[in-house]
Amino acid sequence: MVTPSRDAIVATAGETIARGSRSFATASRLFARPVRERAWLLYAWCRACDDLADGQDHGMGAIAVDDPEARLEAIRLGTGAALAGEWVGDARFDALRFFVAETQVPHALVWDVVGGFALDAAGWRPAAEADLDRYCYHVAGAVGRLMALAMGVKPEQEDALDRATDLGIAFQLANIARDLAEDDRAGRCYLPAAWLAETGIAPGAVLADPTALAGLARRLADRAATYAASGRAGVPALGFRSAWAVLAAADIYGGIAVKVAAAGEHGWERRVATSRVEKLGWILRAFAAAATRKHHFPPTPRDGLWTRPR
Repeated sequence: MVTPSRDAIVATAGETIARGSRSFATASRLFARPVRERAWLLYAWCRACDDLADGQDHGMGAIAVDDPEARLEAIRLGTGAALAGEWVGDARFDALRFFVAETQVPHALVWDVVGGFALDAAGWRPAAEADLDRYCYHVAGAVGRLMALAMGVKPEQEDALDRATDLGIAFQLANIARDLAEDDRAGRCYLPAAWLAETGIAPGAVLADPTALAGLARRLADRAATYAASGRAGVPALGFRSAWAVLAAADIYGGIAVKVAAAGEHGWERRVATSRVEKLGWILRAFAAAATRKHHFPPTPRDGLWTRPR
């Protein structure tokens, strides 16, 4: 068996992030090359898992799959093989093999991400806000922790890792707000049942009342902003290039959430995105904030935010 080189796997991962997320692809260019390549490797594995779970192609066209457990098993098998240092034969899973070997991240964190796909496969729905936060931890907050370790944050720097978790949760809340209609068509709903009950929206019919749904989207956007603010307080622990990339990504994803909320009832007529000009503005602003990060982002408490069990 001829195994691909690291350069080939990185190149494939770069193509994957360019197709799957223009926002992350743009922000990742700001990292120093070693961190950038590891970000691509991690993203490629996450994209592979997500596409498998939802029947997507690079994050587009989610469908209601009829074999969720089989898809979850494929994710588990590919992930387990990569963590064991084996060649999987799928460049996106082999990307995880390189990422873990180079960063020495705890395998438990990788399995935390897989735990999010297990929740989806089981048809899980959040009952309360804390359930939504827990789900967001699994599918994005744990990824934030993995990236923080790849950027040089030490395992004992728990506050910095918690802030990275917060930023990941913020990104996922923005994603959920943007994808409410797409998720509904795929038979999924990440809005807590308690929120739906408060607004009179019936489970499985979130698009029936666009006015009420717009209010819930604003609630998601506000919660994303709270987590993002906490996440930004962790950037003083990062080097300049990493801080720049993280702050740019935070602004870009925050911009998506703001746009969805501002669109009101029309937020799901087309997929919300940010323009190149907007991205450039946020990148420039992030450069200035990263340069003064130790003064710009003083320590703040994390009161009321979800924290994973230690």
